[in-house]
This record gives sequence, structure tokens and C-alpha cells, in this order.
Amino acid sequence: MRLSTKSRYGLRALFDIAYNSGNLPAQIQDISRRQEISPRYLEQIFQSLKRKGILKSKRGPQGGYCLAKNPEEITVKDIIQATEGDTMLVDCAGSKKKKGECAFDGSCVTQTVWEEANAKLNELFASITLKTLCERGQAMGIKREQDHRFMYFI
Repeated sequence: MRLSTKSRYGLRALFDIAYNSGNLPAQIQDISRRQEISPRYLEQIFQSLKRKGILKSKRGPQGGYCLAKNPEEITVKDIIQATEGDTMLVDCAGSKKKKGECAFDGSCVTQTVWEEANAKLNELFASITLKTLCERGQAMGIKREQDHRFMYFI
């Protein structure tokens, strides 16, 4: 399985929202700047994430995007499934395989290898949450950026 930029950038963008914005809406241009991802491409990715109930948006001058759930409730698996769809390593293994798709279906020992690998990969992706990534980011010393929209100077 090779993950597309949709899932890789989606994960980075959601980490950015969780890490830098918390419960406040994050503006797409800020996420784009920090993560070096095109704002237009982020908009496309965010549409998939909104449809799956991972992100929500707020319109207006104080608007932007925020997480629809707490960071500890959003897993890497959720994000990959929202952006990629199915996470199968190969087409001939798993519950969504089509009957008769492979001439060796049911009699191929390698199918079991792909099914085991897919199960372990999905288990790993399901065990890592945005909260986990935020903790890792903090341990790595990644600087948090304060939201400049709410800074006032006298």
C-alpha cells in the first residue's frame, strides 16, 4: 500500500489543528503556511474529512476549521479511511474482495500473509490518535504557534 498525499497531508493538517489551535478554529492559510501545503489542496482534503465527521468548519472573520471530536478520539486509521477509502494492501485479500477476482482465491497461501499484514497495519493506525501525535510533537520540541487573531497589545 502506498498512501497518497491526501492522507499524508490530511494527517499533517489535522495534527497542526490539534497542536496549534486546540478548540479554536484554524484558518486554512495558517495551516497551509506552517505545513507547506497548497491551500486549494487542503480545501479538497478537508471536504473529505468534513464528510466523514472528523472536521467541522465555521464561516466568518473568526471562522476556520476545527476538529469535530476530541484529539484522543481521532485515529490515524480514521483519517486514512476518510481520505483514501479502503486501506487494503492488495485487492485479493480482506473482507471486500470480490468473489472470483483471483484465480487462486481460497487456495493461495500468500493471501493469508496479506490479510495478516493488513490487520496489523490497521491495528497500528487505530492505536495512534491525534493526541498521541501532539504528545510526540511536544517531546520533539516542535514549537506551538499562538493564534495571532486573538493577541491584543496596549
